[in-house]
Amino acid sequence: MASEFDNIVVTGLASISAAGVGLEPLREALSDGVSRLTAVPEEVLGETGHFWGKANAFRAADFMPPLKARKFDRASLFAVVATGMALKSAGIDPGGFDPARTGIMLGCGFGGIANSEEFLREYFTKGSDGLIPMLFPNTVPNAPASNASIEHDLKGPNVTFVQRFCSAESALFMAIHILEEGRADAMVVGGVDELNPAQMRGFMSMGQLSRYAGGFGEGAGLLVLERADHARRRGARILAGVGGRRTVGLLVPGAEREGVARLLDGEPAAELVSLSGTAADVAPLVERLSGIPRLETAPLTGRSLAMGGLALVAHLLSLTGGAHGLHLAASPEGPYYAFRFRGGDPAQS
Repeated sequence: MASEFDNIVVTGLASISAAGVGLEPLREALSDGVSRLTAVPEEVLGETGHFWGKANAFRAADFMPPLKARKFDRASLFAVVATGMALKSAGIDPGGFDPARTGIMLGCGFGGIANSEEFLREYFTKGSDGLIPMLFPNTVPNAPASNASIEHDLKGPNVTFVQRFCSAESALFMAIHILEEGRADAMVVGGVDELNPAQMRGFMSMGQLSRYAGGFGEGAGLLVLERADHARRRGARILAGVGGRRTVGLLVPGAEREGVARLLDGEPAAELVSLSGTAADVAPLVERLSGIPRLETAPLTGRSLAMGGLALVAHLLSLTGGAHGLHLAASPEGPYYAFRFRGGDPAQS
């Protein structure tokens, strides 16, 4: 009998984070539970006591010639490399797929912020004569997805979402919709963000290091989603089935529990729940999860506007065959997302 998990499946994963490059470093962090956050150098903020999740093990030169790497911002480097890793994980070889039926949707909170800083600094200090045209293409949030699509010949739907702490989940929500409509056979989806000193100083000046920006991280967490019939035709290894998804824009004051009930659509029946963004801070949501093992990547590798992608990868790495998983994401004042998964190939569960 067909189930809600039979139509869209996950066939590939990729991770770049403070834990390291690839899935195994993330798996190790999830296993030992030791935070990979490191101290922000005193010279960055003028004081100590702050932590961040820098992806210090990432070296672009490990994946491409230095001259080629120079044309990308750091977020685009994450996206280009992680997309290649995700496609390889899915068993999708270069030239072995239909480019027009393969797309990419990413959440990206800040884009190439280091490039933006340099571009604008030159303008504000030297005027139009100081503008560096080569930097401009990488100052926009959709640069990572665009650069990844060019490098890997992904000519299907290509959209970038900037949706506060739910940027990656917004991308996932739409990618599932695209696949359900038959507008693509496969989609690379997730989140990517970079982190730099100027960004941290900006957070500090706004008083956010003691609030939502504390323990920020960088990197990429990507999934390959496919229509199940497409994945099975090519003999893909299926990691999980994708079930129902729901979103709520706002938890109305005084009616928060009603909003949470709409989001969860009944009891949160699951063997594992992952929390991303500010979901762990939403008391009416957390109280519904009593007794369910919880997974949070923020204390391990940091959070950011698009690091929900990394939380999704961690969730799927931790979900055993046949087990039901629930991923929840939230931003301050909304939106809120809920996604259901089942580990392994749904046809064999």
